[in-house]
Amino acid sequence: MATRYIPLFLRHSPTPRVQNFALLAGMEAAVRGTLISAMPLAVYKGLGSAAATSEAYFHAGIVALVWGLMVPWFTRHVPRRWMYSAGCGLYLIGMALAIHGTALSVQAALICLAMATATTFVCFNAYVLDYIDRAELGRTQSTQMVYAAGPWAIGPMLGVWLHDVWAPAPFLLAGTFALALLATFWVLRLGNGKQIARAKGPALNPLAYLGRFFRQPRLIAGWMFAVMRSCGWWVYVVYLPIFCIEAGLGDKVGGVALSLSNALLFISPLMLRYVRRASVRQGVRLAFGVCGALFFVSALVAPLPWLSVIAMMGAAFFLVVLDVVGGLPFLMAVKPSERTEMSAVYSSFRDVSGILTPGAAWLVLLVAPVQGVFAAAGLGLLAAYAVASQLHPRLGSPRPSAGNLSPKDAAR
Repeated sequence: MATRYIPLFLRHSPTPRVQNFALLAGMEAAVRGTLISAMPLAVYKGLGSAAATSEAYFHAGIVALVWGLMVPWFTRHVPRRWMYSAGCGLYLIGMALAIHGTALSVQAALICLAMATATTFVCFNAYVLDYIDRAELGRTQSTQMVYAAGPWAIGPMLGVWLHDVWAPAPFLLAGTFALALLATFWVLRLGNGKQIARAKGPALNPLAYLGRFFRQPRLIAGWMFAVMRSCGWWVYVVYLPIFCIEAGLGDKVGGVALSLSNALLFISPLMLRYVRRASVRQGVRLAFGVCGALFFVSALVAPLPWLSVIAMMGAAFFLVVLDVVGGLPFLMAVKPSERTEMSAVYSSFRDVSGILTPGAAWLVLLVAPVQGVFAAAGLGLLAAYAVASQLHPRLGSPRPSAGNLSPKDAAR
């Protein structure tokens, strides 16, 4: 009888909505957007050279890749809500180590932050697949982009400015956002997600669900799209500023270009509206094709550096389109019983691109200037364009059912 006096919203956890997940995505974007420009400065200052900084990022990428693939195994023994909370805790530990500022601590900070991103990303995608209907995945993606647009547009420039004012400042601010992310997660009461009945048997290890992943071509293609999209962003974020410095445009042009490009996230609902009128396949192919072509153009017009920057900013527009729709081929192909495991596989795209892009760029730079990296990225994006031609033409379109067929169609 005592429960009658407990408010209804405390007795029954409400079903999460699209806006709830977008709020979480926006809060995490505030954490990562503040760090994306400040963390490389801290690592470079702590290690003292660009080569050592690249090596630290390479090692962090490997650790994050292995850790992300292990998260589903951990969630079989640790409730998902605590795994997500642990990811937020890793963010806080990483901030503290970055503030310490020694060579060893900044390397450990980089690893902790990479592990935090992998953990929260895996759990977040598993929650989305639990609670959001397949037909609503596109709207969910675009709404997340809108909520994350402000943090990604302001965060990079704010992080650099705060680091110049006082080195610990951006990490203190990002730590505050991480605490707000953790509090928001618990207020939303997502719990451990929906439980899918499974056949009794021993818990699968990562190699087992990797085997299932490699037996599903649609998942492989969707993952490859995410990797190439992320590689495009790596080139834009890391190598465009280097090109601007070497071309005599200064060290601020790249940062301004990144902030302006991130502001395009505000119009992601319009991008999704176009995809809904056409199809996911057509939207993905258009974005990869034009983006790859513009990367090539930027390499060709490199003797005119401002034209090269403009071409790269045009390519960034289509990278934002891929942020909105590029993940849908993978998410729409995941079986309900494999949500957590395949979310871990999907999250590995970030770490794989973080290993693949610097490695490929290192090889290119042995024989070509920085614009050669633009051309190499264009080749990869055009390869994704070719693979996207194999997607189903009606992917992402509403499925006809007995309840929504017209009388004419029902009579056929």
